[in-house]
Amino acid sequence: MHAMILAAGRGERMRPLTDTCPKPLLPVGGKALIVWHLEALARAGVRDVVINHAHLGALIEEQLGDGSRWGLRIAYSPETQALETAGGIVQALELLGRDPFLVVNGDVFCDFDFGRAPAIAGAMMAADLLAWCLLVANPEHHRQGDFELQGGRLSGPPAAGEAATRLTFSGIGIYRRELFAGIERGSRAPLAPLLYGAAAGGRAGGELHKGHWTDVGTHERLLQLDAQLRGNGESKQ
Repeated sequence: MHAMILAAGRGERMRPLTDTCPKPLLPVGGKALIVWHLEALARAGVRDVVINHAHLGALIEEQLGDGSRWGLRIAYSPETQALETAGGIVQALELLGRDPFLVVNGDVFCDFDFGRAPAIAGAMMAADLLAWCLLVANPEHHRQGDFELQGGRLSGPPAAGEAATRLTFSGIGIYRRELFAGIERGSRAPLAPLLYGAAAGGRAGGELHKGHWTDVGTHERLLQLDAQLRGNGESKQ
């Protein structure tokens, strides 16, 4: 199974740190944020990883190389300007094979077991789903949530006044190529409308993750995560 780590964002809220360092390379718990993903993917048996980049992308390639130090094969999908989530995935589709693939936001931290991804992909194909999303309880900075989850299926788009029943998309999902049909390679395109469309058609699944998840979107959350990882001794792994 192929995996893609999204690493093309500018990280405006993390400036000035991201003026000279791509957000996925910011250190947390003793290693670059993106390295936590690479190590987890390697433990799960994933071997082929695609990383897109735009802002300071050469630094990402320089630091991570070909992935061999983690037992991975890393391919890069450079973008002259960030193409947003769906646009970046479409740009890299030819590197991701023909089967469902795992996509992970480079600026989140999560202890979800990526080793479950192949079985989830198989269940998706059997149920003719286009997408599967890992959801989390709504954090303080996103209290409105994104999707409702009923019987393993997502429903959307969200309706006003129903935030209490919605959950937040974690930035981790498994997708089929067909989800991106109609998006031209090289164009900017967000992912949310595609997921809401699949959910409305009954073709998006998901589950609630009750473990550790952090959206590393601010200096404060970066520092909090660093303290948690070092306090738990996880930075030694």
